Amino acid sequence: MKIPSDALIPHEKLTQYLLVSKEVDDKSKFLAQAGFVRENPDALVTAIRELIQRENAVHDLTNVYGDYYRVEGELAGPKGRLLVVTIWIVKVHCDDKFRFVTLKPKR
Repeated sequence: MKIPSDALIPHEKLTQYLLVSKEVDDKSKFLAQAGFVRENPDALVTAIRELIQRENAVHDLTNVYGDYYRVEGELAGPKGRLLVVTIWIVKVHCDDKFRFVTLKPKR
């Protein structure tokens, strides 16, 4: 199954979380290796959308918040490529839209 092309990727999730240096659980340095930076979050959005078009989603779990899905693969950035795991949710009692939760390095 594929994550739909109209899946929601909140701008704030990128500019206020993933692309910001943090003391704990920092992902900005990892993403910067491929050229993903806070000044150009659209490059990361494009790479995530390309990933979900290429790779299948796998159902991970269901809890009180909704159904979680995982898409693994390669993000192509301005300066390189990264292997990642992206996490998505379809919230319970909502609009059945897929929403981007986070990404992390693939180990």
